[in-house]
Amino acid sequence: MSIIFLTEQLNNMENPKRENRQRVADIVLENQNLFKDLVTIAFKVDDRISIKAAWILEWICTHHHLNWIIPHLDEFTKNISNVIFDSATRPCAKICEHLANAYYSKTTNEIKVSLTENHINKIIETGFDWLITPQKIAVRAYTMNTLYLFGLENDWVHPELKHLIETKIIHESKGCKARGKFILNLIDKKPRH
Repeated sequence: MSIIFLTEQLNNMENPKRENRQRVADIVLENQNLFKDLVTIAFKVDDRISIKAAWILEWICTHHHLNWIIPHLDEFTKNISNVIFDSATRPCAKICEHLANAYYSKTTNEIKVSLTENHINKIIETGFDWLITPQKIAVRAYTMNTLYLFGLENDWVHPELKHLIETKIIHESKGCKARGKFILNLIDKKPRH
């Protein structure tokens, strides 16, 4: 199977219904070599097919193999800031949240070993960009969680995140307000050094 076949399958997806995402994900799951092509297509940011590739990338990372992203962390973290379609930003933000959750998990895992300071810094930088630009509620929610977690070891992140939530995000939709208050509560409860 080739990138051409994968591209055809992505183009044939009518919508992001579960069964459509799982059908294309199954093709990649059966041939792991296609995962690299999926990452490449997801970052063809000026082509609308990147949206569908991002859907499948997030589906695989969420429901099957988050560790498959490890060999592609350089490409993923370098390119997430370039994503322009809302429908592709949401899956990228969700993958960032999965990476943060895995990194701060109490159980040993490969993400903890593989995610470098450079990767984390790029995720943080992109996350703040997502919070200061117009984004959907889901992107904001995933990003606030991600930044909260990475802020546990990066002292400057929580004050910046808190400021953004209090001055901007909390005045947006009910969903943003609720998540923002939740994150503020976590920040305020964090033990001081």
